[in-house]
Amino acid sequence: MTPHSSPHPSRPGTPDRPRPSLSRPRAVALGAVPVVVLLAVAGFAPLPYSVARPGQTTDVLGTHGGGEVISTSGAAVRKTSGQLRMVAIQATAPTADIRVGEVVEGWFRTDRAVLPLLAVFPSGGSEAEIAQHNAADMKSSQRAAIAAAFRFLHRDPDRVKVRLRLDDVGGPSAGLMFSLGIVDKLAGDGSGGELTGGRTIAGTGTIDADGRVGAVGGAPLKTQAARRDGASVFLVPKAECAQVQPAPKGLRLVPVTTLKDAVRALRTLAKGGPVPGC
Repeated sequence: MTPHSSPHPSRPGTPDRPRPSLSRPRAVALGAVPVVVLLAVAGFAPLPYSVARPGQTTDVLGTHGGGEVISTSGAAVRKTSGQLRMVAIQATAPTADIRVGEVVEGWFRTDRAVLPLLAVFPSGGSEAEIAQHNAADMKSSQRAAIAAAFRFLHRDPDRVKVRLRLDDVGGPSAGLMFSLGIVDKLAGDGSGGELTGGRTIAGTGTIDADGRVGAVGGAPLKTQAARRDGASVFLVPKAECAQVQPAPKGLRLVPVTTLKDAVRALRTLAKGGPVPGC
């Protein structure tokens, strides 16, 4: 072989093509190893998410934990046959080991929601601290619900006392249903009938002392829990209408922005009249 010869001479007039390196496939394979390792580690490492599902519903016109959810003194209380159900979601604890498989499964199931931990437990801290924070939110929500109901009914809070009891549920999202329960127990529909019209009504939403209804998390899961437990109507903060579509079959969605809206809608439904929908 001469110094100018090539082991693979090219055809006349044809430029030499670059030859593939024999070591490249090995390099690619070796480069993929860290990716595979990372995926494998991710499959076993806990992730900063919580997996939520439909939770319990509770009739605020009924009893819970051995006592009435809404009890009063200083005023006559009406008997009711319908139900007003507040709805909760059930979420994995902040210390739970959520793996990538659970996250992927949650994305493809309609009865699950994968949420960032901070969206479910914004207070952070330990489980005990989070429970304390949620309990404080519930108490604050109950005070606002009582104030909103009394303002709507033009009742004197110094003459009528209301106690709300729902110890095993935290957070502020039962505010609207508490207010409606107080209104139904003290005044009904205002014309001698029940505010529920004998139906099972469910709903969610925060409330302030002025009766304004605020958005909450997990509304799509709450509609599933409501329908599961027999509700035919679900009151939803208007801002969340798009999130709860499509509704479970047989569940009517009614958007509200204030306590007054909600009472008006229930009075109209009880009479068989039309109400707004999502």
